[in-house]
Amino acid sequence: MKRKSLFIAVVLAVVYLAFAGISVLRHTDTVVTDSSLEGDRLLEKLYQDRRGGVQVRGSGTVTRILPDDSKGSRHQRFIVELSTGQTLLIAHNIDLAPRIEGLERGDPVEFFGEYEWNPEGGVIHWTHRDPSEQHLPGWLEHKGQRYW
Repeated sequence: MKRKSLFIAVVLAVVYLAFAGISVLRHTDTVVTDSSLEGDRLLEKLYQDRRGGVQVRGSGTVTRILPDDSKGSRHQRFIVELSTGQTLLIAHNIDLAPRIEGLERGDPVEFFGEYEWNPEGGVIHWTHRDPSEQHLPGWLEHKGQRYW
């Protein structure tokens, strides 16, 4: 009887969490959303919960273009702002994927990559294919061109 009650309690807890919109996320869990607004809300929740290691899709407007990071693998870096006001650093590996040429402040950019939490809003990386095919491929999209 106790085992059956425990099973029912676990099932009810899982159903409750699913309907409450709370996700129990593991490292590199994949979360695909149907709209930018859903992606923005998910990213806001991940930031509030200080969670990372989640593959997400979203979009934002470029607010700042930073110098490339040339330590180790080279990364093109820029800041995007989401519709919620949250900002993200995009770190795009240009040793594994083409650089976005002609990127400017004010440009819209879509992304599919792995979110990592930081106090400034977070980082999106893994916006490229994995040569060893161990990680889900990510991408950036700018002016109709996909970079991966």
